[in-house]
Amino acid sequence: QVQLVESGGGLVQAGGSLRLSCAASGRTFSSYAMGWFRQAPGKEREFVAAINWSGRDTYYANSVKGRFTISRDNAKNTVYLQMNSLKPDDTAVYYCNALPTMSPPHIALNAWGQGTLVTVSS
Repeated sequence: QVQLVESGGGLVQAGGSLRLSCAASGRTFSSYAMGWFRQAPGKEREFVAAINWSGRDTYYANSVKGRFTISRDNAKNTVYLQMNSLKPDDTAVYYCNALPTMSPPHIALNAWGQGTLVTVSS
């Protein structure tokens, strides 16, 4: 399977922006849809956004729709999550993973990486 390394998290004030990156290993990166997930302290992991293999089709959870933008650069084996208008409820560890399809439920194909922590202060 592929190895996934998330980065770009940090501390940001409410209303601010942050851009996360997910670097993936493996020769078949461009063949898979990719998704971002997040897990708040003491909570279960939840789906955030998905992007198809070409980057032309995206899907967002209602909680982030209109604020977050997922994108990918297959030449760099990297997926991005641009997060704008951040809220304290966005505080979580963010993870990326490959997806079998674009339709729900969004099931991760690989083991979870360490994620990157996003903390939004009020």
